[in-house]
Amino acid sequence: MMNYTRETTIQAVKDLTIEELDFLYDEEANSIGMLLAHLAAVEKTYQIVTFENRDLTEEEFSRLQAGLDLGSLGQECFKGKTIDDYLQELSDVRNTTIEKFKTLPDEWLYKQTPFWYDCPANNFFKWFHVFEDELSHRGQIRIIKKMFNKRKNNI
Repeated sequence: MMNYTRETTIQAVKDLTIEELDFLYDEEANSIGMLLAHLAAVEKTYQIVTFENRDLTEEEFSRLQAGLDLGSLGQECFKGKTIDDYLQELSDVRNTTIEKFKTLPDEWLYKQTPFWYDCPANNFFKWFHVFEDELSHRGQIRIIKKMFNKRKNNI
């Protein structure tokens, strides 16, 4: 499911230019590049939370913050990058995830630990959230592409 989700995301963005990746439809918007960086940051975070069973360190959070929080920090950090830059980061992160999954027993998926608001959740749910988040943002990406094209054609 995660690989299918990723493949459909790649299909939606693979030919985008830097101009399209950096497009902001208003001053508070997320760009497509920001959303792609967010996907990588979320997956890295869940690698730490589930594979290492711990929270992010301050250093890790600092390194991932722009991708996790987006907003003005994301607007500053994620511009001028090519689609190849974003796709390479997504590929590297996913390869780490898949390689680790190969080493874990199926029972690991059902291991419960405290999660949001200290409610118990299993690893299956946590990783479902990773690709559910990607699906949601892929919808945003498709809308942003349409907005870019509409604005470009109206100029």
